[in-house]
Amino acid sequence: MSTPPRTVLVVGGGAAGNAAAILLRRAGIAVDLIEAKEDWNATAGSGITLQGNALRVLRELGVWEEVATSGHGFDAVGITAPDGTVLHIAEDLRTGGDDLPATVGMRRPRLQTILSEAVRASGAAVRLGVRATSLDQSAEDARVTVRFTDGTESRYDLVIAADGLGSATRAAIGITDRPEPTGMAIWRVAAPRPAGMTRADLAYGGPAYIAGYCPTSESTLYAFVVEANRDRSSIPAASYAHEMRSLARHYGGHWPEITAHITDPSEVNYTWFDRMLVEGSWHRGRVVLVGDAAHCCPPTLAQGAALSLEDAWVLAQMLTATDVWDDALLQAYYERRVARVRPVVEASVQIGRWQLDGVRDADVPGLMGRTMSALRELP
Repeated sequence: MSTPPRTVLVVGGGAAGNAAAILLRRAGIAVDLIEAKEDWNATAGSGITLQGNALRVLRELGVWEEVATSGHGFDAVGITAPDGTVLHIAEDLRTGGDDLPATVGMRRPRLQTILSEAVRASGAAVRLGVRATSLDQSAEDARVTVRFTDGTESRYDLVIAADGLGSATRAAIGITDRPEPTGMAIWRVAAPRPAGMTRADLAYGGPAYIAGYCPTSESTLYAFVVEANRDRSSIPAASYAHEMRSLARHYGGHWPEITAHITDPSEVNYTWFDRMLVEGSWHRGRVVLVGDAAHCCPPTLAQGAALSLEDAWVLAQMLTATDVWDDALLQAYYERRVARVRPVVEASVQIGRWQLDGVRDADVPGLMGRTMSALRELP
């Protein structure tokens, strides 16, 4: 009599959850994926910067060609004065290997569409607008019984919590870590790409800590301005475009053209920078965390999506390499990942702290170089 395939529930359909579902289905594992949002995050976000180590995982998922044609690859970042004068052009390290660009910028909704279509094609069972209401485990039962908001109940060999910074699954299994603000916040918007823009540029100084933009296709970009965080409840959503324009108008170069398109407050996003690193383990029983549910950091190194994708890749490798899914395996996953994630979280936070504290002689290039060099190694 044949043994039924193992069953996995993936909670959350962002980058990490989608990647885990695709890789586990490829290995013949039965996967259910639930996502709380009925649109599967199809319109969320303006743009995303994907470093080479993220591209390496996307290639493993089989979607690299679509990503390459949908986004814009580049190998250098310009450092400019607030007036737009280019002070330095820094060659980016190809953390995914010499056969991939250092960086690809793309529209975040487009990346989500590519990944969600790959999940569907993998044969995973997807349910949108559904949450888990309870996860029951016992020492006598090697499976997790999960009840859902649609009134159904199922049992799984493993539950992968990929439900983001505010992970309800993390809290449900008794992990009390929560994201903490670092003191910075970011305004983001998508806009048409000016002629002649071929790379990302970052301006330090002026009324904001950083003003930057990144090409996301042949015709689009996303722009961002970083400031000290403010009480979000004191900023009416209807004023978001005005607030971002008020900062962006002080910057030169391509900024005047970009600023002219910051008109619709519904297209402007404002979020705080957070940090979190769950210590000790990323699992309780047969429920394990990946991505932002386990760690998050400011985007000063643009590694959030990359680390999340790496989590899914590593966990899938470890699960498919053995028939024994036990505490030792999940602890080994944590130890392998935390050694790689911790330096990135700490460096990302440190770079922001130097800016907040006005440290002018901080070795930002050195810290960035050391951290990114380590990411060239396979996770």
